[in-house]
Amino acid sequence: MTLTVDTSRLMGVARYSTYLAMRTIQGGRIVYSIRVPLMDLDVILPIPDPDNVDEDNRKVDVRHAKDFGVYIDSNPGWAAPALLVRDSGGCVFEGLPGADEAVGYLRVPWREGGLSQMLTIDGQHRILGVHLEIRRLSAEISRIDRDLGKSTKAERMAKLASARDDLHARLSRLKNESIGVDIYVERDNLLARQMFVDVADNAKGISAAVRSRFDSSRVANRTLDRVIVHALLRGRVDMEQDRMTRNSPHLLGAKHVADLTRGVAVGIGGRINRKREDSMSDATVVTDVLGFLDCLTEAFPDLAAVSEDRLEPADLRARSLLGSVGMLRVLAGVYNKLHSNIEDADIIEFFRCLAPHMTAPVPADSIWRNDPKTSMSFEVGASAPVMRTQNLGYLVTAITDWYSHRPAFLRLPAPTA
Repeated sequence: MTLTVDTSRLMGVARYSTYLAMRTIQGGRIVYSIRVPLMDLDVILPIPDPDNVDEDNRKVDVRHAKDFGVYIDSNPGWAAPALLVRDSGGCVFEGLPGADEAVGYLRVPWREGGLSQMLTIDGQHRILGVHLEIRRLSAEISRIDRDLGKSTKAERMAKLASARDDLHARLSRLKNESIGVDIYVERDNLLARQMFVDVADNAKGISAAVRSRFDSSRVANRTLDRVIVHALLRGRVDMEQDRMTRNSPHLLGAKHVADLTRGVAVGIGGRINRKREDSMSDATVVTDVLGFLDCLTEAFPDLAAVSEDRLEPADLRARSLLGSVGMLRVLAGVYNKLHSNIEDADIIEFFRCLAPHMTAPVPADSIWRNDPKTSMSFEVGASAPVMRTQNLGYLVTAITDWYSHRPAFLRLPAPTA
């Protein structure tokens, strides 16, 4: 008996994944655009190693990667651009009949021994972040399963089971989520490196001012529109730029308004973490910030003049420390310290004592230079305090202390006739 075997039908384990792809041309290269489930990313793409920098890419920042992983886990409405990767020749495309090679199936090889035929051009932190978050959730589920096996108390077992169900739900959601991947076919290593440089050079990062306008995940940002209606800020906030030049017609940038909001809400160096964010009322934050701005315009004649269009922000910067973002942040921090126990009317009276000492540039005999607690935060001839958070914090502490222990150099100005 002769046994005939059709060897064309024999194969081992398929070491690739197949995706529906759109085939286009960009820069003379073939580009395959696909959607890849998050769970597949570490199957087909290289996982960036923070300890070993890819010679064709930059060093990956683990913290930034973890932040992205937490972002997609905690935010069901997450958004992210497509990953850009390079194929050196491992992908196989099969066009669909009648699609003129524009649409078809793309076979993408798996990583082998930790190595991939795909190389990342843009998206290292997204890839690593997804990988670390999925691994973290899986590890948490395993830990809870072990604890359940050892636990005998019904109440604790119920809490563990509830936590496990929550983790399974979050992991299940990620299993159903996908991200775009654009695969550029480029066999030449030198040209591939140039692609990385070109992408980095032509990327325009989002400014902090623009982030403050659109990032609604932070109370300091989502309350921006309700804060800038104040007379001091209306029409005087730059919604695009982060830096205030000497001759800018604006008083502040959107980022700076968000900084003032944080200063009023949690202090000069305070951070609004997720737990605190959830506990804060937007309406209360807005009320407090508007109250602070009222105090400024009531206490400082120069700021009142700005709010009434009698003084331009550029002229304010030329003659007063109040034209600097740093000094306004300091006053926001002082307001935060005093506001919980002291009436705004008393804060206004105290701020009025400071008004005569806001002259800029800072002279050698200024109170800011002569008091040991503040001298390290001001240089002679400066129009703003030293902008390090630590130095601004020194000023907040010193000025707040002046409220309770009023030094001799702080006297209310004599009333005008």
